[in-house]
Amino acid sequence: MAATAKAALALGVCRQRPSTRFFFSSSSPFALRTATSLSSTSTFPYAKHHHNNTWAVMEADHHSSQSFELGNEAEDMQGLQSVPSSSGKARDPVSYFPKRGQELELVCESLAFKGKGVCKVKSTGFVVLCDRALPGETLVGRIVKKKGSYAEACKLKTISPHDNAIIPPCLYAGDCGGCKMQNLAYEAQIVAKQQQVYDLILRVGNFKLTYVGGSSETHFRPIVPCASQYHYRNKMEFSFGVQRWKLSNEHSRMKEPPKEVAAHSVQDSLPDCEDFALGLHAPGRFDKILHIEKCLLQHDVANQVLVTVHEFCQKHIRDVTAFNARTHCGFLRHLMIRSGRDCQNGELQLMVNVVTSDYEPDLLKPLVEHLVSKFPQVSILNNVTASVGGSAVGEHEYLLHGVRTITECLRGLSFEISANSFFQTNTAQAEVLYKLVEEACMLRGDCTEVVWDLFCGTGTIGLTLAKRIKHVYGYEIVPEAVADACRNAERNNIHNATFIQGDLNKLTAEFGRDLPSPDIVIIDPNRPGLHPKLTKFLTKLKAPRIVYVSCNPATCARDLDYLCHAEDGLATGSYRLVSVQPVDMFPHTPHIECVCALESLK
Repeated sequence: MAATAKAALALGVCRQRPSTRFFFSSSSPFALRTATSLSSTSTFPYAKHHHNNTWAVMEADHHSSQSFELGNEAEDMQGLQSVPSSSGKARDPVSYFPKRGQELELVCESLAFKGKGVCKVKSTGFVVLCDRALPGETLVGRIVKKKGSYAEACKLKTISPHDNAIIPPCLYAGDCGGCKMQNLAYEAQIVAKQQQVYDLILRVGNFKLTYVGGSSETHFRPIVPCASQYHYRNKMEFSFGVQRWKLSNEHSRMKEPPKEVAAHSVQDSLPDCEDFALGLHAPGRFDKILHIEKCLLQHDVANQVLVTVHEFCQKHIRDVTAFNARTHCGFLRHLMIRSGRDCQNGELQLMVNVVTSDYEPDLLKPLVEHLVSKFPQVSILNNVTASVGGSAVGEHEYLLHGVRTITECLRGLSFEISANSFFQTNTAQAEVLYKLVEEACMLRGDCTEVVWDLFCGTGTIGLTLAKRIKHVYGYEIVPEAVADACRNAERNNIHNATFIQGDLNKLTAEFGRDLPSPDIVIIDPNRPGLHPKLTKFLTKLKAPRIVYVSCNPATCARDLDYLCHAEDGLATGSYRLVSVQPVDMFPHTPHIECVCALESLK
């Protein structure tokens, strides 16, 4: 989901429930540990949500205003005390409203959506969000931002760890912002993710939930874990840069730590040690690159490609310069590596897309020849962009070696994937997700249903259902994705699929009039969720069944509330929420997918 929202809804977990609610046995050692460490309560501030009395945290960009309320936190405030800093020196007395740069002892009570720890200042109860803090952990954090009734902190050290804390296997786990939960055992990760979804649907969505087998109309199903916790991504994007971000362990060799602390790390003020880097952006920084040689989320061969490109480009840096994000000068901008498989023999396929500022094939020719000599199966493309932004999608694309597309198999179908196509980055778990979508559709089995697939992308969900329904109509705003969907339908000999290019956020009164009424509507929006116009349209449409596939359970909960509850909170809305199924698509990250089934009340 590439689009960003003006404001994305994120809810901190309000109250952790006993672990016996989850699919783990209550007698297991893990369940006993989580019952202790995850049972505390949190009075995290919530932003008011239209007709009900629940509160939700609103994370806005720098163009948006933010307002929060703490409620009765002041009653927790006790005497002020001095807190030792990480260097052992006593700090000034702690006020109820901490200042930027202040070091405080924090107690983490839960995980908020997006993986931040919801902590409280031990002496006052003031709420602080802290990356990499785990429930049950006591830590020292330094305040880096203050936002009215709460603050944000960077973690300096752990005083007492979480029961399920582990040593991350990744060398870059302490510095890279991608796998924020890698220091937490996977079993505990999915318990926390499931609890986040539960609380969001309960509090933001204003639903009464029960786990499967309970008496409530809405069934909350146990989260589906991911079978492979590493090497599951089929696509990674890396950036070139002229400023390298130092690793945390490089700081231990310094005589004195830097005086200033960045929003995400204690290393921002260090001088750059190189004028070339290839890797991932340092958290919160557009101009500094964390050098990566091995990402545990992508295929091993993709890591070999990454190292090969880095070594070659660094050796020839005078010929192929890295892009400077501040001056907008330089040639090499991004490196995208995709992996696929031949659907006939299962052999690995590789695609390397080098994104540059200009089209200079002679400059790239030595790199292309070097890659082909080491990886004969690779296809190499060059996307060219003049944009000063950080997008890896070019305005022009050139084939340098091999073919323009690779293939991937999904639920018995073969899909072509181009350099800029959207395709589920975890293919194996996408099989699981799409099977759950089909189950939520409750197909009759007589091939008579008409399905509308909104936000269809390259048509993967609709095409996997096509042979069991009468017709699928897909809507998507990206023209290239629509073209991919049509090509994939033809590739798989599917003739009952129609794909239409259009913006679902700008509906007109004529939308859908030329199509047969749907029996099932599948909606799979990006992170901002549904536009109010679309939500209003769906409430009037009253399709017999809606299947909402969400990559952001916070905005999903908001949309479900609108679809199922009237504005005054008293009357009944257009639909009834039948079930909620969380799915872990991306282990070690805070991201969660959900499949929600709704039935019309007409």
